[in-house]
Amino acid sequence: MAYQVIARKYRPQRFAEVVGQEHVTRTLANAIERNRIAHAFLFVGPRGTGKTTIARIFAKCLNCLDGPRLDFADDDARCQEISEGRSLDVLEIDGASNRGIEEIRELRQTVKYAPAVSRFKIYIIDEVHMLTKEAFNALLKTLEEPPAHVKFMFATTEPDKVPPTILSRCQRFDLRRIPVRLIVQHLAQIAQWEKIEVDDAALHAIARGADGCMRDAQSALDQLISFCGGRVAEEDVLSMFGLAGRPQILALARSILTGEFQTAMRLVDELARAGKEIGRVMAELVQHFHHLMLFQVTGGDLGLLELTETEAAAVAEQAGLVSRESLTAILEVLADGEGRIRDAVSRRIACEVVLLRAIEARHAIHWDTVLHQLKQWRDESSPASSPQPPDAPTHAPPRPAPADSHTAAARRAPAPPATPLAVSTTAPSAETARTPKSGHSLETLWPRLIESVKRSSRFTHSYLMQAQPVSFTNDLLVIGFAPEHSDTLGLVDTPRGRDLIQKALCQVLGRDAAVRVVPIQPAAASNASEASKADSALPAPSDPPPAAVSPPPAPSAPPAPSVPADRDDFKNDPKIKEALEIFRGQIVDVGP
Repeated sequence: MAYQVIARKYRPQRFAEVVGQEHVTRTLANAIERNRIAHAFLFVGPRGTGKTTIARIFAKCLNCLDGPRLDFADDDARCQEISEGRSLDVLEIDGASNRGIEEIRELRQTVKYAPAVSRFKIYIIDEVHMLTKEAFNALLKTLEEPPAHVKFMFATTEPDKVPPTILSRCQRFDLRRIPVRLIVQHLAQIAQWEKIEVDDAALHAIARGADGCMRDAQSALDQLISFCGGRVAEEDVLSMFGLAGRPQILALARSILTGEFQTAMRLVDELARAGKEIGRVMAELVQHFHHLMLFQVTGGDLGLLELTETEAAAVAEQAGLVSRESLTAILEVLADGEGRIRDAVSRRIACEVVLLRAIEARHAIHWDTVLHQLKQWRDESSPASSPQPPDAPTHAPPRPAPADSHTAAARRAPAPPATPLAVSTTAPSAETARTPKSGHSLETLWPRLIESVKRSSRFTHSYLMQAQPVSFTNDLLVIGFAPEHSDTLGLVDTPRGRDLIQKALCQVLGRDAAVRVVPIQPAAASNASEASKADSALPAPSDPPPAAVSPPPAPSAPPAPSVPADRDDFKNDPKIKEALEIFRGQIVDVGP
């Protein structure tokens, strides 16, 4: 008797023997028991998952003696004819070689005739998606309203190529990839029947390489038995099919999680020298990181993972080495690289580049996280969330009234309103700068404004440390920048910068106010300082002589800052350090 390969020798003969497709076999069994048998069926799924096998078993149940029934006898002549492919009433047609309209026309002529000996005439068309558009159109009417004695069973791996008009006339059954656990159990049973000793690790390696296809797994086992004889080990499977061992995959994954570039490159070199298929190595690496992601998301639930005890322990250990965001970034890089490696000319180089990118992705931060952190900083440093100290008054205390009421009234006299289009870049008179209408001294207002801006934005605060107040009249504060700080002036004189300073000024004053930023010349700044000093030392012309009038001393106020912020303090600021860490940046220059 001629040798029969394992895939055909142990082909399922009943629904109970089909592995991993219970959702399909149960539905068909219930249809037979309740006599609700449709006229057309479409079986969809990857190769080697049992599409044609289920169609043959279904045909046996329909045409067996005293059928339709599930528990047909093993020695049923009609079932044996179907299993051996010599039944006159069950016709298996290859859609790839009988795809034209002429073959379909012939089929339409034969369906009219009654079956020879069976109850139904059954047409099993494999790879039905290979039929031409004209052939499908010719089949439509017959498929929708066939004779009562005709049943159609189609099988395809590409249902998207089947016209919707055909799909709507069939009961569709989607077959799934068979889980690794079920393939391992079935192969172990076959090895026992064949009296072959196969290691568990070798069975798992075969099942992983089969990728859910039972026929591929059976063919691989058949080939390994011929190669190894009576005992099959994991090393034999790995060497024959170019697969990487699980220890190598786990070590490669660890090198990515720990950022060990040299270890990752060394492992890739070892796999390439051993003749391992780089594309398959990357696919298994992606699968491993998928297990890590599921382990983290489910909180350590191993029910969704098909792993051995050793692999489960490794997944539990490596899942704690990286955060969920970093793991997601790594998995995205690896999954994208898996598709590129298939089309790469040099797969090893492409694999090494993908691994380097995956290692760098450990520190990647999603934009949502960055924006959330920036929003949190803004909320923490906003004026509303930073209350003033209890001892800080809302308004500046009133200045002591001078002895001469006429002189005081003259000094508080409002100045002509300034127009926005006529802004003087020279310093105003010392009289106006020192005692504006608002009742706030420019010397006391400026430090308080600086402190309020600091609570809102440390960057703007550092810019204002390079500025100096020019004037404050009619609730309009003019801020000047010397020529050496012209770059900083451009950073402050923006809608956002002016709005921030204006809000801080309104908070200090307790009322609405305006802000204007202008460039000033060194001479003007010097004259403003000289005028301010002279005005504070000499009495006004209308004042009485100093000997006759002794006005109370003006309250001491801190001088307006005119020096830039300290560079070391700026670099050591906690917010600056945190921003540099998030954006992985560095400070190039703080400014003069």
